[in-house]
Amino acid sequence: MPTRTETVTVDDGGFALHVRTPASGTGPGLLLIQEIFGVGEYLREVAADLAALGYVVAAPDMFWRIRPGWAVEATEETVRQSMRISSRFDEAKGVDDLVASLARLRDLPEVSGGTGALGFCFGGTLAYLLAARTRLDAAVSFYGSGVPGRLDLLDRISGPVQFHFGGSDPFIERGQVAEVERAVDGRPGFEIHVQEDGGHAFHNRTAPMFYQPGPAERAWALTETYLAEKLPTSGR
Repeated sequence: MPTRTETVTVDDGGFALHVRTPASGTGPGLLLIQEIFGVGEYLREVAADLAALGYVVAAPDMFWRIRPGWAVEATEETVRQSMRISSRFDEAKGVDDLVASLARLRDLPEVSGGTGALGFCFGGTLAYLLAARTRLDAAVSFYGSGVPGRLDLLDRISGPVQFHFGGSDPFIERGQVAEVERAVDGRPGFEIHVQEDGGHAFHNRTAPMFYQPGPAERAWALTETYLAEKLPTSGR
């Protein structure tokens, strides 16, 4: 599947948007939002999975103002390094960057149909914030630690959102996840799935310290079904 790097220009500079296109050449657009580890091997593998489903996938470099091109695999040391980087992240500017990335994605000649966003961890929170900022045809938020504390934003979201959490996540207490469950219960277009045996970042298959095949496979199957319904491709 072809890949390339586009540039997104904003008021204070420009940053990389890593694009992967499906074999068909065209499809709906998906903005893929990184974990704190950047656009590394794991995110490239997820982009390949999504492109294989028929999506045009674009992953922006969210840390470009702090550490451009930051891309590491998850280890005890890189967790500490990435946390230090993310602590300097300007959330408001970051959401602005995502809005600009979404506009660039929509302008790509390969994009046909709707557009959505999918993010993990750090990116799971940002996908949620983006959905509250602009309408998406589909948004998927994997274990966004910032979601439970920002439930007031639910009323601003006009498009559908799917949330995923681990019930055994040491970084997001089960009680916090329950708050999200209660908040989205009965809201049209919202769904939440909790893998009770899942820890944090359970889907990151390149990180032995986090990856859990069972929760990962179950959650991804739900994600594929959701995307096929909300953001269908020509072959699905």
